Amino acid sequence: MKVFNHHIYEYQKGLRSLILHTTSKSNYFEIIRRLEKLKIPYQIYSLSEKAINIFFGDEGCIEIIRKINKERLVDYSPEEDFILGTMLGYCRKQQCERYLKLINKSASAKRSAVSL
Repeated sequence: MKVFNHHIYEYQKGLRSLILHTTSKSNYFEIIRRLEKLKIPYQIYSLSEKAINIFFGDEGCIEIIRKINKERLVDYSPEEDFILGTMLGYCRKQQCERYLKLINKSASAKRSAVSL
């Protein structure tokens, strides 16, 4: 919960607009209680029987996460992945490089499927 509390601090200080926090499901109710008490919008997705991803932050960012509506990050399209990385505050240059790698990989997979 130390990391979660630090994420709350960063959000409240305006250092981040969106946070992605991965934690044990055993923390679920405590996290929801805290976010609701602080009136911080959130969206939770189950990762496994034991883990969850919690997105929290500005309402507009959470609305985009809800519109994407994919529980697993690996299911994000290259464009959705780029948007998420940018909203999370990751380095724009690295996000551009990651996006290019993902779309090149996707194009390569499509070419391989066509040639079969």
